[in-house]
Amino acid sequence: MIGDWTTLEVESTEHRAADVVAITLVDPAGDALPEWTPGAHIDVDLGAGFVRQYSLCGDPDDLRRWRIAVLRETAGRGGSQRVHDLVRAGEKLPVRGPRNHFPLVDADRYVFVAGGIGITPILPMVRRAAAQGRPWTALYGGRSQGSMAFVDELRAVPGGDLGVVPQDELGLLDLRAALGTPTERTAIYCCGPEPLLTAVERECAHWPPGTLHRERFTAAPVVAEGGAFDVVLHRSGMRLTVPEYESLLDVIESAGVDVENSCRAGICGTCLVTVSSGEPDHQDDVLSDDERERGEVMLPCVSRARDGLLVLDL
Repeated sequence: MIGDWTTLEVESTEHRAADVVAITLVDPAGDALPEWTPGAHIDVDLGAGFVRQYSLCGDPDDLRRWRIAVLRETAGRGGSQRVHDLVRAGEKLPVRGPRNHFPLVDADRYVFVAGGIGITPILPMVRRAAAQGRPWTALYGGRSQGSMAFVDELRAVPGGDLGVVPQDELGLLDLRAALGTPTERTAIYCCGPEPLLTAVERECAHWPPGTLHRERFTAAPVVAEGGAFDVVLHRSGMRLTVPEYESLLDVIESAGVDVENSCRAGICGTCLVTVSSGEPDHQDDVLSDDERERGEVMLPCVSRARDGLLVLDL
């Protein structure tokens, strides 16, 4: 199912916090769903041109059900509002996946930091760490207690150190206390709004490279440095110029070449293409440090070229 669309049925919807609805999906015929691992997400076609990515936040061992949770974002582009206003039990939704660009690596100890709806990929990770008997610490912040989903489920996970921090009662997360002292074989996972990610990145600057793993729900600012560059599409032989303030994906599509895409913001990984030659300027939030260093793939929706020419396998 990973690369193909299929239709699932909404088994139930449940409000789990202020403006957060959890949706459970099942196969209409009762068949098992594909396996997934903590950190995975699915694409959901909401109709009217809205395709969105949502982290799976249920139990990976339950092959009959997938669960996602959606925050209503009044300042968004309308996808979350369609979920809250139109999606009901019994309806059918086209979905694709699962894919995992935020996998839980093997470590001796875990530190999880979540802000708001960023708890969705973190929740299955906490459960997996506990099931493996690994020490874990989780910090979960939100605007208020009523806005924070799945607190009851987190509190039911045994064996770790959980901090639930509603900002209106307790202020901001104490990141320095949790991240101030680097330890070996520790993996740090963070998902949430941009200010939280920036703060965690700052606190992790003195940790070993590769310790911090992060996922954004909105794109980081793209810095279009280096001016215009050329791209050659290897299969067709076309050579195109990408202006300084136009995306590589837009230029490719304007030339009549289709590239499958969804978020157009460097956070879903759908538009991944193979780089035949040249050095990409990676500006996505999907690829690992190792993948960036190898330079064999890139996301043309946000990434560019470090030198004057890229050759893509298109």
